Amino acid sequence: MWKIIVFGWLRLGLGVLAAVALGFQAHRAAGYGALGNYFSYFTILSNAAGSVVLLLGGAAVLRGRPSPVPDAVRGAVTVYLAITGAVYQLLLAHLPGQDVIPWVNTVTHQVMPLAAVAYWLADPPRTRTGLRTAAGWLAFPLAYLGYSLLRGPLVDWYPYPFVDPREPGGYGHVAGQCAGVTAGFLLAVALIAWLGNVRGAQVRRRLTDGQPLSKI
Repeated sequence: MWKIIVFGWLRLGLGVLAAVALGFQAHRAAGYGALGNYFSYFTILSNAAGSVVLLLGGAAVLRGRPSPVPDAVRGAVTVYLAITGAVYQLLLAHLPGQDVIPWVNTVTHQVMPLAAVAYWLADPPRTRTGLRTAAGWLAFPLAYLGYSLLRGPLVDWYPYPFVDPREPGGYGHVAGQCAGVTAGFLLAVALIAWLGNVRGAQVRRRLTDGQPLSKI
């Protein structure tokens, strides 16, 4: 029982930490009059979703109830945060001129991606994630890409270099970079779905064998 309580408070704490981090960065963006751009970062959107999932999940655990967030939604958010962390480390970490509060950067690009994956493994989906559900996780990233490309010319601003046609190579550069990121998303979707299915099967086997839920 104490493990369940600890996990519940841990989820709440991480959810609050992410919300506070996003609030601090939003305050800075508001000072620059750039809230529209702030909320156009995939990092911000994925972390906001992750914060809500953790807060709702933590509160539900402490109340002895299942999370109100469907497993399909939680899996999608896990993918988005995992990609947020991976893309930052591979493509963005060493770029100059990033106006991000250092501790906020750590929370949004390292702590939250790791927390999301850990949550998915510690509390796997109750039923197997099918191909159709996993494929649906790609809908939001594709919509976000379209939004970024359409909004960019209107405000002369792009959230990331790999969606910026003003970079050398123009739209050819964007197409190549986005193809690479899309491949990363496909890999993340497949991996997160597979890990959830493996862990979910393990949990269901233990329950079938009569092991207490608190030991899982």
